[in-house]
Amino acid sequence: FFQKDIAAIRTGRANPAMLDGVLVEAYGAKVPLMQVGNISVVDARCLTVTAWDKNILKEIEKAIAAAELGVNPVNEGDKIRITIPQPTEEDRRERVKKLNEKLEHAKVSVRQARDKIKAGIEEAEKNKAISEDDKFRNLKEMEEEIKKHNDELQKLREKKEKEIMTI
Repeated sequence: FFQKDIAAIRTGRANPAMLDGVLVEAYGAKVPLMQVGNISVVDARCLTVTAWDKNILKEIEKAIAAAELGVNPVNEGDKIRITIPQPTEEDRRERVKKLNEKLEHAKVSVRQARDKIKAGIEEAEKNKAISEDDKFRNLKEMEEEIKKHNDELQKLREKKEKEIMTI
């Protein structure tokens, strides 16, 4: 979930994932943008959205503008062109700050999962379902898995920070 969470943080480069959360009012319901059109990368700073039904281009344009992504969608009649502005140094630092907040949230989730698993292992030992040796072996294996997950989260954060800070 962390990977999907940070995909929405803009890096200054065109990335279709930045439009993942956009919901379009179409056919009487709010539907994800991906279900009403095709998103393609034109170049490093430009995306285009080609609607499968040209009658909903206005709704797509409104939805992208309302999503507060910091981009201006331009309706070209048959498609929507989205130009990604060059982020300022301050914008990039703010995005790194947001990235770190998301990392902390992910680490808290991992810690909560660890606590639940640990409680389950200790409860099983208390109820004589597993031996004390099994308890310690299971706890050690759990800690190794947690460390692996935390290392993976850190690598993802470092990669994303590099993308954000690269001009």
